[in-house]
Amino acid sequence: MPSVAAAEIARMRESVFFEGPELGRRLSRFWILLVLAAIIAAAGVVGDSTATVIGAMIVAPLMLPIQATMLSVVLADRVNLMRSLALVVAGASTAILIGWLMGFVVVGDVVAATNSQVAARVSPRLIDLLAALATGVVGSVALARRDISDTLPGVAIAISLVPPLSVVGLTLNAGEYSQAGGAMLLFLTNVAAILLTGTVVMAIYGVHRLTAPDVPSAIKAVDRRKAIVVIVAMLVLVGVPLTTASMRIARETTRESTVREVAQRRSAETGWQLVRVSLTNGKLTARFEGPLPVPSVDVLREAVAARGVDLDSVRIELVPLATIELGDPLP
Repeated sequence: MPSVAAAEIARMRESVFFEGPELGRRLSRFWILLVLAAIIAAAGVVGDSTATVIGAMIVAPLMLPIQATMLSVVLADRVNLMRSLALVVAGASTAILIGWLMGFVVVGDVVAATNSQVAARVSPRLIDLLAALATGVVGSVALARRDISDTLPGVAIAISLVPPLSVVGLTLNAGEYSQAGGAMLLFLTNVAAILLTGTVVMAIYGVHRLTAPDVPSAIKAVDRRKAIVVIVAMLVLVGVPLTTASMRIARETTRESTVREVAQRRSAETGWQLVRVSLTNGKLTARFEGPLPVPSVDVLREAVAARGVDLDSVRIELVPLATIELGDPLP
């Protein structure tokens, strides 16, 4: 079993806790980085720029108080637990506010239908939770072992924190409350993963045995158990909608693939080009373009129904095309 010495506990406390004579300096640094990261993330989402959003991930100021919350749970440190939780809530609220304000300075709504950065963050799935758990383990091990701390920038990129909050603010501004809820779920998923995996990793390293001696062991054990129960409950609460969303997305993907296959076959038969198959609000739309006359959709309807797809969830758009040479004489 790996273990850490008391000196390493002091190093970890110094790395993540907001306490001591450097409290003011650490707080000012946190808020400066948070505001800048939120502005960068919001600008990256608005501009649909992956590189800019990654820049905001690397700054990653919210990772610090979240890890501080985790370490406070392990060490049964109530003061730092409350302080760290307050910073997480205040920081997340600030990032959402900046995203919401950014929505007023752009032309048009920033929503999933027109922005890939938003679309990537409003429909979290169970696989996102699994990725967050794995990334949380790496981040916690990097905190416990200084020899692999150079992995932290990669952890910051892998477990996105500020960009989902920017999406929450932008989609709230656009009135897309369901999308805002999806982005918030992604953020809470990442937070829960960091807290749970961090608690487990620190327990493996025996950090809980090196808590402050002035606190009775019984009180420390009760506090730690309560905090762990809350973390597990939080993980379950985010896991249920993630599982539901994953199942829904799997069904929609299967349905879209089926309709696309049938539509492509019908396109080859009629000579009408299949332009796209898109999914909007649970309804699939297959768009065809071609010359007059408009082909019958009866064959397509029967083929879709035969594959078990609900006909009420499919729309067919037939757009006739006509070519006119302006230089030709009028008929």
